[in-house]
Amino acid sequence: MSISAKINRQFGLGMIESLITLLIISIGLLGIAVLQVTSLKQSASANWHSQAAWYSYEMTDRINANRGAFGTYAGIDTLAQDATPDLPDQDCQTAVCSVAQMVVADAKEWQFLVRNLPQGRGFVSQTAGLLTVSVMWDDGNDTSNCTNGEADSDNMTCFSVTIQ
Repeated sequence: MSISAKINRQFGLGMIESLITLLIISIGLLGIAVLQVTSLKQSASANWHSQAAWYSYEMTDRINANRGAFGTYAGIDTLAQDATPDLPDQDCQTAVCSVAQMVVADAKEWQFLVRNLPQGRGFVSQTAGLLTVSVMWDDGNDTSNCTNGEADSDNMTCFSVTIQ
């Protein structure tokens, strides 16, 4: 039997091979798409964590700059304040403020910052002379790493800094 006779008897084999190749390439491209979506989600999570760390250290710097009111910062909760915060009327960055005015201004400005996180919340608690500054946000997962004792921190991701 000649080669041309064998080729003539193999009808549709090229089409089946093409469809199988297309299926394999499609599965590979779907895998790449899933990898890209996961990468974007992890990148956003890392960005939020970085912002939360910056916001926590921002508040600890404000507390350290106003050491005369160290204990009065305890209990600041950005969730308990106005739902739409405005920056304070008095600018304590350029004008002279009392210790109490500085605490209010710091709390308002911190609330304004924390709102940039998804369901962002800032909380300052005091235990045995130590202040814990916590920033909580919804990272999109159902687990929590919050150990700050705040009841509303379930299913939230936390970043906390303790100062004395």
